[in-house]
Amino acid sequence: MKKSVFLGALTVAGLSAGAAAAGTLDDVKARGTLNCGVTTGLVGFAAPDANGVWEGFDVGVCRAVAAAVLGDSTAVEFVPTTGKTRFTALASGEIDMLARNTTWTFSRDVDLKFEFTGVNYYDGQGFMVPSGLGVSSAKELDGATVCIQTGTTTELNLADYFRSNNMNYEPVPIETNAEAQQQYLAGACDVYTTDRSGLAATRAAFEAPGDHTILPETISKEPLGPLVRHGDHEWGDVVRWTLNALIVAEELGVTSANITDMASSAGDNPEINRLLGTEGNLGEMLGLEADWAVKAISAGGNYGELFERHIGESTPIGLARGLNAQWKDGGLLYAPPFR
Repeated sequence: MKKSVFLGALTVAGLSAGAAAAGTLDDVKARGTLNCGVTTGLVGFAAPDANGVWEGFDVGVCRAVAAAVLGDSTAVEFVPTTGKTRFTALASGEIDMLARNTTWTFSRDVDLKFEFTGVNYYDGQGFMVPSGLGVSSAKELDGATVCIQTGTTTELNLADYFRSNNMNYEPVPIETNAEAQQQYLAGACDVYTTDRSGLAATRAAFEAPGDHTILPETISKEPLGPLVRHGDHEWGDVVRWTLNALIVAEELGVTSANITDMASSAGDNPEINRLLGTEGNLGEMLGLEADWAVKAISAGGNYGELFERHIGESTPIGLARGLNAQWKDGGLLYAPPFR
């Protein structure tokens, strides 16, 4: 789900400059823990399990970064943030990175002084309604009450969509996905709108998922990914290339099951050798150990493994790869060369 664009840019910029100057990579190493901002709870993406251990697709990115930097995928302090608090937490230095279904937009990148380090899920905004309403298209939602998380791009897209289609709606403002779920199921709104992945995750948590329909329309582009503060390029490189390592590992057939054997000695594929540190000095360039990518990939598997385990078609969330397939398979996933 998408996050606030209403935070004061000057305040964020000032906080960002101060926090970045310290050098986040050195701070994380000295602290021995990665502080990672996540959602307050969205099953499949980031949510604590019955034992309080955070799990999910976004959580997997946090754990991979911790493994790359600290050699320990469990050395993460997960900091729950809402749509309104996430950017303040990052700008102030409370968290080192944000991995919270956050959409890469112009204003967040430029005006709020953040640096997006890639896309880990290509998404788009959609609508969910009770099947009993008999609605089959978003074009039939004129006059509907809509549960909407405040301070998000979702909120802005909703206004644009209804305006361009000459429809009216009544917003029901909510702060978290849990609140949205409660309000929607209680009948306080006819419709819930957020990223389609978020709708699928929310519906999967219902007692009767089949009683709810995700409408076919996708009304926006929502490239979701991790972000860091402007100005700390060394740290930005670490987060960016850790995500790229997960993506290219899938492309190259490097998995959590075979990575130990592949990393034990140089093989015939030069790019795999460079990725796994059996030749070249990519780790040194990042200020990390030679086997940084081995540790990152071993933490939870490559991109495809993380996807299938947490949100894929075999899970209750049931998301197909779609745009998130590798470029060779007709998707948009494409990591720059490791050389």
